[in-house]
Amino acid sequence: MICRAPYSSGLRGLREHSQKTIQYLDARTTHAASRASYSSQSISLTGRSARDSEIESSALPFIRSPNRNQNNFRQPSHTPRRTFHQSPPQHGLAKSLLPRAGTTVETYVAYGLTQKLFEVCSAQADYKIPQVSQKGVEVPKTAQGEDLGVGDGWWYTDLGLLPTFSSWSQVTFLHMYLLTVRLRALPSPQSLNTYSRHLIDHFSHNAEQRMDVLHGIYSRGIRNKYLKDLFIQWRGILAAYDEGLAKGDAVLGAAVWRNLWKASHTDANGQDIDWAKVARVVAYMRRVLTELAQVDEADLVLVLGREHAGKPPIFGYSELDKMLVEGKRSPAATKAN
Repeated sequence: MICRAPYSSGLRGLREHSQKTIQYLDARTTHAASRASYSSQSISLTGRSARDSEIESSALPFIRSPNRNQNNFRQPSHTPRRTFHQSPPQHGLAKSLLPRAGTTVETYVAYGLTQKLFEVCSAQADYKIPQVSQKGVEVPKTAQGEDLGVGDGWWYTDLGLLPTFSSWSQVTFLHMYLLTVRLRALPSPQSLNTYSRHLIDHFSHNAEQRMDVLHGIYSRGIRNKYLKDLFIQWRGILAAYDEGLAKGDAVLGAAVWRNLWKASHTDANGQDIDWAKVARVVAYMRRVLTELAQVDEADLVLVLGREHAGKPPIFGYSELDKMLVEGKRSPAATKAN
């Protein structure tokens, strides 16, 4: 189930694409002055629909040049509504440089981009086991026999999850699911399949490394068995969370409870489950999906795990989620009234 990136199969093609790109950019630089008037007119394409503003492909399959037939330009009578996958005007250049779906270049781009996206997902509930580096020291166990590590973040401190491999994998799966929902809005089904495949591949590589380094599972056969079980869990998570998004917060909360709290009626301290914590995760998922819908796919890496343009990261603790569950209003909403 662990797929490797095609490093060798497309290397020659990628080198040829790079050489053609340089030649293409040099040619465009030479004629930039003669096309200055055309560039000012091409800006009017910003507000057009995806079909009307479709651009012709140049000789390079992954660089798109504007339609040179200026006589066919038509001003739209109204500003069309932006669809989920369309980019705002400031991202037009970045979108034009994206590779064409199904090409070898897209595989390279998707592999690198999903690696960055997975790192953000994995960091949300990351943990360490200090005893691994201490010779002769026994690793503490949970009541279920899992290796107990050390971790911080609101998933552990606020929600009371234990820093174990199981908690890390489920929280990482949750964030991977949120990204998958956003990636479903990619223009091409082939692109979605490529990005989704690389995303789960990165998880498999990281999970296998944790089994080896942190948990002392040195048998490759045992690790592969666990990886197959994790892949089955991932497929079940896709179905369970999809059902929750479609049927409502109660069904989504039940799926969260089954995966994060292992369908237990008690927490790690033996106390009854605080269902407000489950509701906070549901509110968190709803908020993240809403914010991801407003972000262009080319900017996902910039906004997930760090502040961008003065806004807090999308992935991470938000006081608004807690206030929503508690029925309180945000200070901004109160001040507006």
